[in-house]
Amino acid sequence: MRITTNAILRNYKSNLSTSISNLDTMRTRVMTSRKFNSTAEDPASALRSAVLERKYARNEDYLSLVDDVQSFQDAQEDAAMQINTISQNLSKKYGLEALNGTNGTLDIRETYAAAWRGAQESLLLSLNSSYEGRYVFAGSDGMTSPFELTKENGKQVLKYRGVDVDDPASLARLEELSEDSAYIDLGFGLTIDGQNVVSPSSAFDTSLPGINLIGYGQNDDGTSKNMVILAGQIADVLSQEDFDVEEYKRLLNAFDEGRSNVLEKITTLGTQTEFLTTTKERLESNKISLASQIDNVVNVDMAEAIMDFSWAQYAYNAALKVGNNILTPSFIDFMS
Repeated sequence: MRITTNAILRNYKSNLSTSISNLDTMRTRVMTSRKFNSTAEDPASALRSAVLERKYARNEDYLSLVDDVQSFQDAQEDAAMQINTISQNLSKKYGLEALNGTNGTLDIRETYAAAWRGAQESLLLSLNSSYEGRYVFAGSDGMTSPFELTKENGKQVLKYRGVDVDDPASLARLEELSEDSAYIDLGFGLTIDGQNVVSPSSAFDTSLPGINLIGYGQNDDGTSKNMVILAGQIADVLSQEDFDVEEYKRLLNAFDEGRSNVLEKITTLGTQTEFLTTTKERLESNKISLASQIDNVVNVDMAEAIMDFSWAQYAYNAALKVGNNILTPSFIDFMS
């Protein structure tokens, strides 16, 4: 087989070009710390990287949402604790003291009545608490103040989202409002059925309708279950010339039952807080895992990359030296 000078030069230039290309590739890997810089270089890894990065971004969104939900629920818990503190002071301090025989004069009872009415306003303010422009006890309608206390025909009326909380005729609507939900997807696999109803197990419910906290409707004896209304009625009984002790006790017992319900809801909020904490820990673990997977798919081992670059540099320099000797002496060089 005859090997010509042109063939040698062609092979040399081709191999030198390959060496330069390898050197440039290794240099780029070192500078960018990436195994590939375009999809064409490694389609399989590029596809896997895109999938992992989408998962990572979604996980970051869930983490941000958990923080927002936790802050919102903290606002709910703070307001509920305020309501519990107010109701506890009313029940154990003013409620019991007003029954003391030594405090039985009308003037003294009027003082206690004023305390109950002031506390009633405080309860209402706590029930209308908001967080970042959203009312925490308004159910799914967080943009509208949920509670309004008015007087109609000389009687106090408390309305929740426009519905009288003490009206037996509105009980069905109140029960519907008490089951109001506001679901947020926190990465549990949000599921919606054919009727566009969210599956409760696939999302987190941030809703706490205020009527579930302070009660609605009436007991069998006609006593209100709502603590704000009861506070006003207790104040009215204390202001009467003839103090009805039995009526006062009946209303106070109903108020104490409402306070027990507040404590129950606070306990539920505490359980939900623990759940959110666990969810955040799970998402943070996912974040670390996804970051590790992305690193394995996309980023180079820098020590290995530098070693590969050094080898490519050595091969290129060797190719240049070979080029100096590529044309060997021929018969013509020895002709005189």
